[in-house]
Amino acid sequence: MKKLLFVVAFFVAVQSASAQSFSIGPKAGLNFSNYTGGDIESDALVGYHLGGVINYGFGKVFSIQPEVLFSTQGAKVNNAGSKSDFKISYVTIPVMFKFKTAGGFYVEFGPQAGFRTSTNIPDQTINNFAKNLDLAAAGGIGYQSPIGLGVGVRYVAGLSKVGNFTGQDINPDFKNSVIQASLFWAIPLVK
Repeated sequence: MKKLLFVVAFFVAVQSASAQSFSIGPKAGLNFSNYTGGDIESDALVGYHLGGVINYGFGKVFSIQPEVLFSTQGAKVNNAGSKSDFKISYVTIPVMFKFKTAGGFYVEFGPQAGFRTSTNIPDQTINNFAKNLDLAAAGGIGYQSPIGLGVGVRYVAGLSKVGNFTGQDINPDFKNSVIQASLFWAIPLVK
């Protein structure tokens, strides 16, 4: 009986290994970001993201895709009667779980961690405007061709508050909200 279980387990492992794929490549696109929650009055700000993806596929339907992206986010904030661009740059690391159809269309979802790299706030009286860590959840749809070229749209909803200040007219309890439109090329290395 043990030999039969070993043979079955070995056969399943060999079949699983042969159904795996690996690809890596660049990704770039536009961000449409804003702040949600708190009492902040803001409009969307256009930014960008740029980086790379690694896609590890399990069979033809499911894959895990970690990414590393430099991402500019923020909002046009109503600041003393005028709109000012509050820009925060992050290095974001989303880990997406992707489900792809035979036609190349996919849906994806997963967590994201963002690490603040810089802040460009016009009101110099606010020190430490944003926290160093931004946690989020993301979901999206897209299309990926057989050679790995793809387009996608993703919504990233902030889970942790952005503001890291006190004593201002703005309540710091607001979160990032980003729509990303991307082009990518996941170059197949192993099929």
